[in-house]
Amino acid sequence: MNRYPLWKYLLIAVALLLGALYTAPNYFSESPALQVTSGKSTVKVTSDLTAQVEAVLKHEKIAAEGVAFDGAGSHASVRIRFADPDTQFKAKLLLEKDLNPDPADPTYLVTVNLQANTPQWMQKLHALPMYRGLDLRGGVHFLMQVDTKAALSKRVQGIQAAARSALRDKNVRHAGIERVGDNIEIKFRDAETRSKAKDVLSGQLADLAFSDTADGADLKLIVGLKPTALKQTIDDGVKQNIATLSKRVNELGVAEPIIQQQGPDRIVVQLPGVQDVARAKAIIGRTATLEVRMVDESITPGSELSSAIPFNSELFTVGKGVPVVLSKDVVLTGDYISSATASFDQNQQAAVSIDLNGDGGRKMREATRDRIGKKMAIVLFEKGKPEVLSVATIQSELGSRFQITGMGGAENSNELALLLRSGALYAPMSFIEERTIGPQLGAENIKKGFHSTLYGFAAIAIFMILYYMMFGFFSVLALACNLLLLIALLSMLQATLTLPGIAAIALALGMAIDANVLINERIREELRAGATPQAAISAGFDRAWATILDSNVTTLIVGLALLLFGSGAVRGFAVVHCLGILTSMFSAVFVSRGVVNLWYGRKKKLASVAIGTVWIPGLSK
Repeated sequence: MNRYPLWKYLLIAVALLLGALYTAPNYFSESPALQVTSGKSTVKVTSDLTAQVEAVLKHEKIAAEGVAFDGAGSHASVRIRFADPDTQFKAKLLLEKDLNPDPADPTYLVTVNLQANTPQWMQKLHALPMYRGLDLRGGVHFLMQVDTKAALSKRVQGIQAAARSALRDKNVRHAGIERVGDNIEIKFRDAETRSKAKDVLSGQLADLAFSDTADGADLKLIVGLKPTALKQTIDDGVKQNIATLSKRVNELGVAEPIIQQQGPDRIVVQLPGVQDVARAKAIIGRTATLEVRMVDESITPGSELSSAIPFNSELFTVGKGVPVVLSKDVVLTGDYISSATASFDQNQQAAVSIDLNGDGGRKMREATRDRIGKKMAIVLFEKGKPEVLSVATIQSELGSRFQITGMGGAENSNELALLLRSGALYAPMSFIEERTIGPQLGAENIKKGFHSTLYGFAAIAIFMILYYMMFGFFSVLALACNLLLLIALLSMLQATLTLPGIAAIALALGMAIDANVLINERIREELRAGATPQAAISAGFDRAWATILDSNVTTLIVGLALLLFGSGAVRGFAVVHCLGILTSMFSAVFVSRGVVNLWYGRKKKLASVAIGTVWIPGLSK
């Protein structure tokens, strides 16, 4: 009646072993470390940098406990672990000096960081500690407001240019195009031409709404964005800004940044472990622009260049394909790029496919029509300093869609596509809130959170054992398994633990023990009704299950609502809360019954059970 098959015990054992494995990394301390990342878009961090860092440290006799290459692509870095903070800061100054010939224009960024001392074999199994949020680790918090009016103005400006280009290409004459607020007004002399223009624009620009008006002898076509397109423009602007911020934050060496949208036009940026607010603001708030220029092939770059460069050209020496002389005339800027994706050319070589808006396509056609066989360059300007991203040969007349070839590999094409999509902010942003949390306060928060959970667990354990005796001990054992599995799940998911998350853990303990209370009381009721001990145990678990399921499902619904509609700390609480419900149902019912069956189920003639009152046949307790 109260026997578990072997596979159920094996399942419990495997779950607990995995729980112990993925919980263990949270108990390892962190060592002072440095993280070396790329300081330029055109410079990639490779494994070769690891050997260079080791050589520099060895030459200066600075002891490092470990140097490792981490990641690949644009997020690659070299991490160096040290024994103490003094050695860490000495190495930082040394590496910044040796790796960057020009301190004013650093090639690599050396950032102070902390690295977990998790054993390598655990890391290979992806057994890593939980990320700690800003309130537990310290760091900086920014709340940024996106200028939605500027985003909308940019879109309307693009529509105006695209409308003018479309009507010119279709030879539709108008009496003037001007912007009035968030709309475009196009004047016509007759209704037939206005109707034709409406057909042309609606066929090429699907997101527009049209209305007809008149002003004296002039007939007007009012062109504006549809409400859905208006909302989409603002949403796209915020999302592009988030993508750009994510790339920039990588330069700060933050392992677990939080960059998320708050409301329709605000972005929250949290950088745990970062204390240099000025540097963080400088990187996050910097501007970046893209330009497409033609290569001036009238001269060949060499050692004697300064006197040979024409007046309307300039020399670029940073980036790919340099040195190269480019015309000062800008073909188009990144504002005209609507999409950029990594792809392959006709020879199955890595390339980047670029889509331009209507006016951008016209500009590109005019610039390349008579320049087939010539070279064209894409330049990224960051902090006022240019870097050449690509120099390619024009194979044919380019329009609204074209490819940049000669990328060398899929990784390069992916990186260039990312830069073209998010090299610049879509709309300006302003800092409306900023605060700094010191690491000491974070450590104190961890200590208080740990103690509150520990004391709460101890109080529950004492009460349960005193009140329910042996069944109370079983309940406490199941509660410990619940806590183990919950922390293991959070570590496996690499969730960010915050103070609200610790509160959710404490709440999960209370909910988990509530399920055991229901089971224990149900068993006692069955005993008082005259059931045998084995029958009471079986009936108690079976009949309490429906009540436990109902109460947990209703609470889970609330948790999912918080997860879907909440933000920031509310979502952090909801994640831990929902996972806690799932682990509590598993441990309070499945694990708890397994332990009870193991203890009492092997006894064929059970005379009594210790559940607060000892049941004796013939006596009513």
